Amino acid sequence: MKITEKLQMDINGLMENGPINIVIFGDSVSHGSFNADEIDYEAVYHNRLRKKINAVRNYVPVNIINASIGGLSAYASLPRMERDVFSHNPDLVIICFGLNDVNMELEIYLNSLKKIFDRCIESKVDAIFMTPNMLNTSVSPETEDKYYEYAHKTADMQNNGRMDRYMTAAVELAKSIGVKVCDCYAMWKELSKSQDITELLANKINHPTKEMHELFAQSLFECIFDGVDEIKHKQTSTMYKGE
Repeated sequence: MKITEKLQMDINGLMENGPINIVIFGDSVSHGSFNADEIDYEAVYHNRLRKKINAVRNYVPVNIINASIGGLSAYASLPRMERDVFSHNPDLVIICFGLNDVNMELEIYLNSLKKIFDRCIESKVDAIFMTPNMLNTSVSPETEDKYYEYAHKTADMQNNGRMDRYMTAAVELAKSIGVKVCDCYAMWKELSKSQDITELLANKINHPTKEMHELFAQSLFECIFDGVDEIKHKQTSTMYKGE
């Protein structure tokens, strides 16, 4: 059953099918990281997404299961996929890797994504591949000393086209096997024509500011509800039924 269908459930539907479960499978941005030592589970994009979905219909609970771990690539996350993702019986898996994977060979990244995508298809679970944000395009004087060298590396990977190549290949892979794509990276590229991308990153390397998480949330919301007519609000009592 699609999320948009589950949102229409009444008490009988909830008893039969349970609430909506969305699993987020990604790296530090999805984990909730902003500055080096700051994690904010309220400001992260998938919490914003949850609120947007329940603003459409608030009777059906939307459970966000955050299966993301900062610092990991898609490849490093494969061994925990069954435990952290599919054990939760998800209605939707949102997959967002790439910021760490760009440090590895492209083939490893694509093969790892394909295993995740294939597992979703095999389980008949809806999946969205959300491309991440851009990396820094310059080295900010605000960069912490211990990350200064890495900031040079990430800026080079962004500016020399490596990050672009990885994202293009990942999007082509997802589309080729029928996984829906929410291409936020393309939106960041468009923003880069008029804005300094480094200033849109909380840690000046790869973690978007809290305000930029709204772009992810709104883009995912539109992706989930693409082509769906207005959800009808049904008033359903939550009072004790005497049973």
